[in-house]
Amino acid sequence: MGMGQTPTIAVIGRGLIGSAAARHLAVSGYAPTVIGPGEPLDKRTHHGVFASHYDEGRITRKNATDAYWAEASIASITRYADIEAASGISFFSPVGALMAGDSDGAFMASARAVAASLGVSHKDLDRNGAECQFPDLSLPDNWAVLWEDAESGHISPRRLVAAQTRLAKDAGARFLDAAVSGLDVKATGVDVTVGRDVLTFDRVLVAAGGMTDHVLGRDLKYKVCARTVALFEIDEDHAARLGYLPSLVMGTPEGHYLLPPIRYPDGKSYMKLGGDPDDILLTSAQDIGDWFRSGGRADVRDDQEARFRALFPGVSVRSVAMDACMTTWTDDLRPEIAALSDRLFVAGAGNGAGAKCSDELGRRGAALVMNSIEKG
Repeated sequence: MGMGQTPTIAVIGRGLIGSAAARHLAVSGYAPTVIGPGEPLDKRTHHGVFASHYDEGRITRKNATDAYWAEASIASITRYADIEAASGISFFSPVGALMAGDSDGAFMASARAVAASLGVSHKDLDRNGAECQFPDLSLPDNWAVLWEDAESGHISPRRLVAAQTRLAKDAGARFLDAAVSGLDVKATGVDVTVGRDVLTFDRVLVAAGGMTDHVLGRDLKYKVCARTVALFEIDEDHAARLGYLPSLVMGTPEGHYLLPPIRYPDGKSYMKLGGDPDDILLTSAQDIGDWFRSGGRADVRDDQEARFRALFPGVSVRSVAMDACMTTWTDDLRPEIAALSDRLFVAGAGNGAGAKCSDELGRRGAALVMNSIEKG
């Protein structure tokens, strides 16, 4: 890089964290090149790269059982309105959110402690109070809820990525719809192989979700786990009536969560319930592809249906579908936002909590890159 020349930066990954990092870099004047494929038209027949943000609903809330994730979420949520206004793309539905579990259990104790330490506004309701407020919801005995009724609810991952992408492009970012097949860090730059081309950049940030280890070509650092979600089709009358429901995170061993009725691209409204009883590790790119093409596990869907019907005994379900997703975990349950060298950086591993705070995680990844440039 010559004197006075703007450094070239690539962001590998066009998902939630990658698109956020691209925006933060672009608005800071760095005009990154963002490389990664878009969403496949048909997951069942697709044989390229997959990602986990191909969906219309992810829970967002300020509180958590871990202050790290609560702080990252608070930082992101405070920027939602600006991102929506600047991009013209709405992605946030502020319907509120519940954290629910055994009133005397560790899950609720941790959630109460984090809320108190960070001053997260909420209402602490016992089972009767929760069911009075949300009469369609039937909770197990001795459960309680922490109800965030403001600046929480759910986001559309697709639309958030679209908003970040639009703002990054407006600020000068370039997007390449292609998969990366190789990285080579040299003293003078990082060679990125894209198809038959080799592109060289001064700095590279990898934000490739469950594909990060494979893009980096390193030994597996992340645990990428297969996840099944059940989708409960609700007719239009029910969907309108149930629009008052907040998102719901449950302190079950499986980590169940539920989203209220959301309209999907097929025009139908679905309530989504997730939470897997075990971890199936996806250790290769082929494993990831095979999993997404499979569409999920029927036995997990059936367990989720039983739980849904227990939670909402009066709700009429028109049909039950399932879909495949994946989560990416680290040993310390923190994202990896790190410099791997003076030219190569990584921002990944949402640990099942990354969507809602992806703008902050992307900002932190972008900040690492920019700080390295400023230091020379």
